[in-house]
Amino acid sequence: MAKERVVLAYSGGLDTSVAIGWIAEQTGAEVVTVAVDVGQGGEDLEVVRQRALDCGAVEAYVADARDEFAEDYCMLDLQANGLYMEAYPLVSALSRPLIVKHLVTAARQFGAETVAHGCTGKGNDQVRFENGITSLAPDMKCLSPVRDLALTREFAINYAEKHNLPIETTKSNPFSIDQNVWGRAIETGYLEDLWNAPTKDVYNYTDDPAYPPLPDEVVITFEKGIPVQIDGRDVTPLQAIEEMNARAGAQGIGRIDIVEDRMVGIKSREIYEAPGAVALITAHRELERVTMDREQARFKERVGLRWSELVYEGQWFSPLKRSLDAFIKDTQEYVSGDIRMVLHGGRAVVTGRRSDTSLYDFNLATYDQGDTFNQSHARGFIALTGLTTQLAAARDVKFGKGEAMPKLSLS
Repeated sequence: MAKERVVLAYSGGLDTSVAIGWIAEQTGAEVVTVAVDVGQGGEDLEVVRQRALDCGAVEAYVADARDEFAEDYCMLDLQANGLYMEAYPLVSALSRPLIVKHLVTAARQFGAETVAHGCTGKGNDQVRFENGITSLAPDMKCLSPVRDLALTREFAINYAEKHNLPIETTKSNPFSIDQNVWGRAIETGYLEDLWNAPTKDVYNYTDDPAYPPLPDEVVITFEKGIPVQIDGRDVTPLQAIEEMNARAGAQGIGRIDIVEDRMVGIKSREIYEAPGAVALITAHRELERVTMDREQARFKERVGLRWSELVYEGQWFSPLKRSLDAFIKDTQEYVSGDIRMVLHGGRAVVTGRRSDTSLYDFNLATYDQGDTFNQSHARGFIALTGLTTQLAAARDVKFGKGEAMPKLSLS
């Protein structure tokens, strides 16, 4: 009789390497690992794959998903101007549904009925993984060795040393770090004291904005809300993100330090670095201001906020998220053109805009010769837009509830 199998989201680090043997011991199941490259850097996938096998995995699935992540996840966040709490460009939250997709694919391929992840019971990622897994595969079970099988950090170090696992156990890092091509998230350690300022060792994707190089002018060309050229050179979404990470990161752009509302109800201090994401969203928002109708743009802001909350809360595969996706993509029909920005000293400042689909009419906007705006329409417009307030004010006066006028002093 074949053994039951568990598919494990595998990073190649200490905790998930130890989890391979620990899951096998605690459940009697064989473990299949899944490692997905979303642009986090570090080791080659084949090195990670071999380590998983050396630590006891019966199969090791690896996927280079950098282009997939950039095109199908980061670009939708860009089109949505997705920022949780108006600050965080959903770095970790975006990568989870992609990893989930590959976990479920591997589970089907290797005949597993349980999917495991390395999240704790305190954070957001457990929700993102498990909601995602059960959305794509309602028949599958979820397991967290850290949460469900008491796999602590101290135990993991001792277990790795006892079993001679091919993994480094002596490195000391005070921070918990998650990163991908869209950005980098840093938490824990001394950062948990809200009064402590981040030190320079926190940052990796960005240089100190207090000592920037010379200003860097960049022109980004968009087609339907997607960057397709930088300074006239064709780029893929992944290449656009990588180039802007390098150029905006060199100027210290994209550092974010916020106290965030986690899903489990606690507040958490988070440091993020997202130079490419912040620069691209800044450019994209400005192009939308040029090309989108006022009412559509106002409503899209509200949609983008709700969209960001859903993604943050692990609802990537939910019906509402799908419906909002359709709205967001429809709004991008005319979001095409060029944005010129100057990157310098921690800021991305838009200095130029041009678009064949622009709603900006120079002759209507100008105050100089060539003005085609009919100013005689303004009096009637003002009367109509103020009519409801005028009627309400008259009623207040009638019933003695009008606003008291300030007395004028003659001295």
